[in-house]
Amino acid sequence: MDIEKANTEATGRMMEARPVVLGMGKALDVIPGMREDLLLHAGPPITWERASGPMRGAITGALIFEGHAKNEAQAQALVESGTVELDPCHHHQSVGPMAGIISPSMSVYILENKTHGNKSFSNLNEGYGKVLRYGAYSQDVLDRLRWMEDVMAPVLGEAIILSEGIDMRALLAESLHMGDEGHNRNKAGSVLFTTKLAPFIATAAPNSGVASEIIRTLGDNALSVLNPVMAACKAMVDAAHGIEGSTIVSVMARNGTDFGIRVSGLGDRWFTAPVDIPQGLYFPGFTAEDSSGDIGDSTITETAGIGGFAMASAPAIVKFVSGTPKDAINATLEMYEICYTEHLYFTMPPLDFRGTPTGIDIRKVVETGITPRVNTGIAHKDAGVGQVGAGLVRPPMEMFEHALLAFAEEYGY
Repeated sequence: MDIEKANTEATGRMMEARPVVLGMGKALDVIPGMREDLLLHAGPPITWERASGPMRGAITGALIFEGHAKNEAQAQALVESGTVELDPCHHHQSVGPMAGIISPSMSVYILENKTHGNKSFSNLNEGYGKVLRYGAYSQDVLDRLRWMEDVMAPVLGEAIILSEGIDMRALLAESLHMGDEGHNRNKAGSVLFTTKLAPFIATAAPNSGVASEIIRTLGDNALSVLNPVMAACKAMVDAAHGIEGSTIVSVMARNGTDFGIRVSGLGDRWFTAPVDIPQGLYFPGFTAEDSSGDIGDSTITETAGIGGFAMASAPAIVKFVSGTPKDAINATLEMYEICYTEHLYFTMPPLDFRGTPTGIDIRKVVETGITPRVNTGIAHKDAGVGQVGAGLVRPPMEMFEHALLAFAEEYGY
């Protein structure tokens, strides 16, 4: 078995993937395997019994949104009885930030990888703070979700169609040259995304007031583009998955309880370990004691070679996650030690336009003792509260060790 050849193929497919946002649709209608009695969530598989506070809060909010429950107790009963089932977004070509909950009637972005033909999906971004993905589900959270679903999504979907699609690889490449890293800092990407869609939103909206509100919502939310960015990264890494003999990581994801990875050459098996608590900066009134465990599918960005791996392009990110600009550059330099190659299209001006570290190799992680760097938001440990900060976290080493042992057994090393 030629591991180098397999890894060259896997990372080549990852980099050559060209995901394009084509439109929006109801999750039930467009996500493979979606059902009325199913909720998708971030990270590896989880049960209600083991779910973190923010995961339980997001599940509760989604079931209230769908009209199936009125409170957390009813939501718990539905899930524990099996009336409503839970399944990872990653099992359905999808991703969601933080708790990552996607319910059947929610609208999702539809992306297609024009190079390899695979599709991916993600929901709409609510912004910072007290939002569903961080486990909040008060009436104002639900009202905002319903406005996004009833007013924003139909116009946004039509605007995307009128735009003839948005090339997310090109958008990401440009935003990295404008101070983004693609995970926690997406200010430039969100401006680019909004600018591209604004003329078509003006055309698709029923009146100027609605158009203005939608454009303002997108423009005021520095994370507007995060969800399509995540879906783009999902399409990229899915193109790299399933390459026989490859030691490249094709999924990193967390559900607030477990951190999980998948490896290209090891099929759809999850390797998991308990999540850590992120280290970072907290909003006024909150401390590390308020933090939930690490959570979210947004580590798909690091898996594809951006996010924490592209911090050198975004020195200002340290004002949000802690550290210094020099720390941001050093973070990227360290990640070259565990990656198989450098990205052909994602380059960083502060490093003389060097390509971002791409293709996490489980062999190098175990050999060097270096785990991936991840930029992340921080959710309150209790359901219903929401975001309390942002920071940095690393995956547990034991996942990579278990994956490497499994690889050796699978391929007879």
